Amino acid sequence: MTAGPARPERDGDWDVIVIGAGAAGLMCAISAGARGRRVLVLDHANKIGKKILMSGGGRCNFTNTGTTPAQYLSANPHFCKSALARYTPADFIDLVDRHHIAWHEKELGQLFCDGSSKQIVAMLLAEAHAVQAQVETHCTVQAIEKLDHGFALQSTRFGRLHCQSLVIASGGLSIPTMGATGFGYDIARQFGHSVLPTRAGLVPLTLSGKPLERIQDLAGVSLPIQASCGDAVFHNFMLITHRGLSGPAILQISSFWQPGDALRLDLLPDRDAGTWLRHEQATRGNASLRTVLAEIMPRRLAQRLCEVWLPDRPLKQYTPAQLDQVAEVLHAWPIVASGTEGWRTAEVTLGGVDTDGLSSRTLMSRTVPGLFFIGEVVDVTGWLGGYNFQWAWASGHAAGEVA
Repeated sequence: MTAGPARPERDGDWDVIVIGAGAAGLMCAISAGARGRRVLVLDHANKIGKKILMSGGGRCNFTNTGTTPAQYLSANPHFCKSALARYTPADFIDLVDRHHIAWHEKELGQLFCDGSSKQIVAMLLAEAHAVQAQVETHCTVQAIEKLDHGFALQSTRFGRLHCQSLVIASGGLSIPTMGATGFGYDIARQFGHSVLPTRAGLVPLTLSGKPLERIQDLAGVSLPIQASCGDAVFHNFMLITHRGLSGPAILQISSFWQPGDALRLDLLPDRDAGTWLRHEQATRGNASLRTVLAEIMPRRLAQRLCEVWLPDRPLKQYTPAQLDQVAEVLHAWPIVASGTEGWRTAEVTLGGVDTDGLSSRTLMSRTVPGLFFIGEVVDVTGWLGGYNFQWAWASGHAAGEVA
């Protein structure tokens, strides 16, 4: 697939080559092309913007209006500030509006297309074409060499290529079925950059043994919870699955949780369970615990709680201390996760190219002039809800302004 003009007469000679035709790579190409730079974007996949296309159930959660550096995880939490400040959600919304793409806010500042994610990809390709950037798929980069003035690349489709600036926008390891590889990390190491340990983020948690057996048949049950791990707290929905736990609250906390960490799941985040139970006991003491729980949470879950974790009897038979114990279980459900579903379903990659080796203003290597790393390949990972796309737009724009 090609966007932009035919290849130039000086075959293989470019100002900027971007490896990766995803959100960050395309934004970088647009920004660099707008400066009059001759830009080539290469991707080994068969389709442009695969993660954009699958995002938000096919409607692309393309940004979040509440974006601040606080929504990003990194060994250097200050690194993302410069790029995010210079290309904001409002800037991307302006671009979307100029292309007459209808959108809506779903919740918590999350913006989605009314129609299809394909509109965002089409918009980015149209912008790339307008600045005469060329986008090519089905092209693997086999080797990269630093020259006195720029870089030489060996590619499968176009042979040897040359460029002044080289931008690595190849993404992380999440969802390998869409073509994710460790290519960007290999290039970083080749040029002397440190790569921080990677792990799956925004990913469902798995259970094993008895914990899984106890809830596996509840797959499909969902309810609002508060998930906590350390200082991280998220209030959103949890979904029980055949393998464990998912839903927005679980995906969010998964980026902070690792096996062995304490995980707190509050099943009644919007009420004081102790106070509520004492009120119910005083007003309807003959009602069973299961009955009253089923009125404020999914019935099947209420039944299972009373089969496994809580004694089910009429409320009038509980002592005040026993009601407090019930409340404690409801506010800290004693379920133990064993791991995550891993790269197969992870939405993002935590860790990556160490930001200590990059300029926070330009995303360029501090030791290799002309080499840039942007997007997910860098050790900057956002929360669920459009934040990772905003980092892609912002980091791509920052690099494109100087590449």
